[in-house]
Amino acid sequence: MNVNQKIATTLLTYRLRQLLVAVLSVTFGISMYVAMNSFMAGVNNIQTEITFTSMPHIKIYNELSAEITPILSGPEDPGAILMVNNQRNIRYTEGIKNADAIKKELSQMTPVVGVAAQVNQNVFIRNGVSKASATLSGIETLNENQVFNSSEYMVEGDLYELDRRSNGIILGTGLAQNIGVGMGATVYVSNSEGMSKAFKVIGLIETGANAADRSRALVSIQTARQFFSKNRSYATDIMVSVRDYAKAASIAGDISGLTNYKVEAWQEGNSQLDAANLLRDILAISVSLTIMVVAGFGIYNIMNMTVNEKIREIAILKAMGFNGGDVIEIFLTQSVVIGFIGGLIGLVFGNIIIRIIDNIPFNIATLSTLPVDYRTSDYLLAFCFGMIITFLAGYLPARKASRIDPVEILRG
Repeated sequence: MNVNQKIATTLLTYRLRQLLVAVLSVTFGISMYVAMNSFMAGVNNIQTEITFTSMPHIKIYNELSAEITPILSGPEDPGAILMVNNQRNIRYTEGIKNADAIKKELSQMTPVVGVAAQVNQNVFIRNGVSKASATLSGIETLNENQVFNSSEYMVEGDLYELDRRSNGIILGTGLAQNIGVGMGATVYVSNSEGMSKAFKVIGLIETGANAADRSRALVSIQTARQFFSKNRSYATDIMVSVRDYAKAASIAGDISGLTNYKVEAWQEGNSQLDAANLLRDILAISVSLTIMVVAGFGIYNIMNMTVNEKIREIAILKAMGFNGGDVIEIFLTQSVVIGFIGGLIGLVFGNIIIRIIDNIPFNIATLSTLPVDYRTSDYLLAFCFGMIITFLAGYLPARKASRIDPVEILRG
């Protein structure tokens, strides 16, 4: 160590209690930054995960056109009045007729990681006198699992059992509770056309999305096509999963060139999800930075008090030949050491807090504990912010000390 660093070390160790308070200020700020951002990132991740258990990144379907073609052409006589009663926009084709061909093209696109066809229709599910409206979804179990990870949300039963049992049905836990059924029960499904069929409950699924869990029923896609009298390539929706859900809108634009059907990215009707995630991140960073700034003010006060207490010693140093740069180095060394030690301890305590949060019981859907996300970037940013704030907190008193006139101080 040079002379300046030795003087800085002496000033640091002169009052250990004061040093401890300064280090703890940095430790608290950094540990809270790491803990809050890791927890908020975990909350965002699980919120996104639950949302996408029932909603795809991109959805392809046959949209009813808003344009109404006139039934009759206008009258030749300009004075005549043409009146049409009960004009209706009739869609002569519904659903997707060539689903297999579209799926094949989509699966060859690099950003796409999963494609699943579904046959969805509103039905009534009855158990004795109990009846509830629901959405019956005919699914391709393997592809469905690639898009939604549905097998992870099975509370009871096996998702792939649908392929082996044409009369098998999987109900959302909320729907099963509403009609009072459990595993092995027989339910009757009827549609708007009066067709009815008996199904046996072979599984229960709970995604955490309450609206879906209270209205969702799953059967194999072959069973659904047979029940609704559709051909083997028929689907009402094609669900697409991509590598980066944030880029779904741009990928949907590329897919639009492959088909005349409606291609809808999740952002079109669910921008609130992105906004909620962003607001939580802003809140976590704001609170964390506020804590660190407060810690910086604490270090500033300590360093400022040290300058005031050691003002005669500083004057003597300058009278002995130490210049302003040497004085700044002495005090900046102290603040940097405080920031470094407090930063390292803060990262350790922050990791401990995260692990404690990660073990707090929280039983919702597939969660058993509170969600956290261990991100290296949070640790690096916390340490960098801590060092910057402590540097600034030490620089201002150091600059003040460097401007001391030794003659005036020694005469005083």
